[in-house]
Amino acid sequence: MRVVFMGTPDFALPSLRILFENKYDIASVVTVPDKPAGRGLRESPSSVKKYAIEHRLPVLQPQSLCDTAFIAELEKLKADVFVVVAFRILPPEVYRLPKLGSFNLHASLLPKYRGAAPINWAIIRGEKETGVTTFFLREQVDTGDIILQSRVPIGSDETAGELHDTLATAGAELVLHSIRLIETGNVTPHRQDHTLSSPAPKIYKNDCLIPWSKSSSEIHNFIRGLSPKPTAFTHHGATLLKIYRIKISSAAGHGDSGTILRADGNLTIGTGDGSVEILEIQQEGKKRMTTEEFLRGYKLQKGERLS
Repeated sequence: MRVVFMGTPDFALPSLRILFENKYDIASVVTVPDKPAGRGLRESPSSVKKYAIEHRLPVLQPQSLCDTAFIAELEKLKADVFVVVAFRILPPEVYRLPKLGSFNLHASLLPKYRGAAPINWAIIRGEKETGVTTFFLREQVDTGDIILQSRVPIGSDETAGELHDTLATAGAELVLHSIRLIETGNVTPHRQDHTLSSPAPKIYKNDCLIPWSKSSSEIHNFIRGLSPKPTAFTHHGATLLKIYRIKISSAAGHGDSGTILRADGNLTIGTGDGSVEILEIQQEGKKRMTTEEFLRGYKLQKGERLS
């Protein structure tokens, strides 16, 4: 089975690794062009490219997926299947090239949470379960016929970062199982029920401001759903504070939403229906730390408001 693998970030690595370790003929790895990163803004390769170079796999890095020269290169590879994990939206002239089709790994139980941020939104919405799906590509994003799905529980305090790692591993196993079904001709894809679809759009910085007026459980889900990236935040005056982890407070009573109820090593904030205790925090430009460490060097007063 001759494969072209397309992917970019850490989420794609387990899938590329499992195909390589199971001796699939990886004709090429397609990933994004190197990007400036770090203080020196040196050109930095994607996680997928680093793995490919380390294991002497050919790499293609097109600026445009519609570029005729890139498409011609893909045609020459004569791949049986394209495997796509955490990559860009492929045009039809690309995903229709392989004779056995192109399939994608998505980090949700499709048709739920179609879009760029399924892991974040599943937690923000308070889901108790999510999963991974492989499906054949079609022109409309995340709508193709499903090959396989695997369900994964979401822990009550699990963050998006923790769930990301779990789903990346589960997804790799699903990719391997899917490609074996395709290889043996035993794949029986089924259509998605589009009436059950829900969106998972990209999350921008302006979407990450903590809504202190909401319930404690909603705020808890919001913060862990954005941890560690893109990170929920609040303001203390002109200072931006990133919040990574909280717990719902068991203390009786509550104050106005966003009001500091305690700041004595324990940092407790009023919500719409109670209060929450902040466990991990970061002042913008500083390092992430426990709240106890943070309060040794940053002064907050009971009765002050966060906004």
